[in-house]
Amino acid sequence: MSTQLTNSEINHLVTFRQALHRRPDLSGFEKATAQTVIEELQKLSPDSIVTGLGPWTEPDGTLLGGTGIAATFDSGQDGPTLLFRCELDGLPIQEQSDLAYRSELETKAHLCGHDGHMAILLALAMRLSRQRPASGRVVLLFQPAEETGKGASALLRDPVFEGQVPKPDMAFALHNLPGLPLGTVALKSGAMCCASRGIRILLEGKPSHASMPQDGISPVEAMMTIAAGLNALTNGLDAGQALDDSYKLVTITHMSVGEPCFGVAPGTGQIWATLRTVSDDVMGSLVASAEQLATVAAREAGLTLQIEQDDIFAACTNAPETTDLVAKALEAEGITTEEQSEPMRWSEDFGQFGHHCPSTLFVLGSGESQPQLHNPDFDFPDSLTPSGARIFERILRDRLG
Repeated sequence: MSTQLTNSEINHLVTFRQALHRRPDLSGFEKATAQTVIEELQKLSPDSIVTGLGPWTEPDGTLLGGTGIAATFDSGQDGPTLLFRCELDGLPIQEQSDLAYRSELETKAHLCGHDGHMAILLALAMRLSRQRPASGRVVLLFQPAEETGKGASALLRDPVFEGQVPKPDMAFALHNLPGLPLGTVALKSGAMCCASRGIRILLEGKPSHASMPQDGISPVEAMMTIAAGLNALTNGLDAGQALDDSYKLVTITHMSVGEPCFGVAPGTGQIWATLRTVSDDVMGSLVASAEQLATVAAREAGLTLQIEQDDIFAACTNAPETTDLVAKALEAEGITTEEQSEPMRWSEDFGQFGHHCPSTLFVLGSGESQPQLHNPDFDFPDSLTPSGARIFERILRDRLG
């Protein structure tokens, strides 16, 4: 039986993707997007649809997430479970375009292509609805909150996911990549995307009148010491430097001190920084170094210190066995493929899946002249949807039949 998509189905996928583009949801708030996806999946009669996956609670008690969807197509025969993942969330950025389907929501937009990734997985569902795998089963996972690094970990520790969704033996994902020729795939085994996390260093002393700063405890000198120390931890800015296990990058993204007032010597300050490494082990040592220098500087200045972590992304490491499956599928489908020489500097929440099963993430070119990801004028090319689904299907047919 042919699983090839008809022209009518391809047109429907374009309509589906552009509808998502008009009404993006931010990380943790993807209920409307999830409902749109559920309604489309129900038309294709998978063997199960599990919804409401991946809730988590913020420190202030706010419940977020819980929008993940897992649709399973089961052969009814013994065999492994292959999981294919896409993302539900958009970005808090104002879109700047003349597209007829541009975002209708202020400061919310699909500027990373997650709307297109969802369309690819829906296209794969269409193909699976015609022909289940010959053995094992396929799980199509629509994950919340990739952009904040909170969605995958929340989903993987969700007891509903553990209890109602077949445990994956292998996991696969793709991400579109501007700058790479349209439809070309870049693939590598091993380290694929960097680990990263944000740290907030919060310092509290005592404010004073600006004419009597000695009567207060100012964080200014400690902040200067910490900022210089954080910058000194970086060894990842040399031109041409390879991204290997020694790579460490600390980017100070925000600093503030006191209040905007000429009459008050400040009593509080904060530094935000993003830490980036190739491996999770090196990330652990980099975090420890950053926290240690902040602790020493705060103690010497007589300041109270609080350190918070957020936007935590595990390193994404492609396993040899799953990467080999992808490579063979690309060759069989005649997809132009480039060997990726080093990891991506950006991070991907898919890295969490590698701690649970062999997994591979590859990038699919969205055009050499395409605006970069997260740019206000980025748009996912709809022509990638059928080819992305075709690659995924070849992977699963090669493994499951």
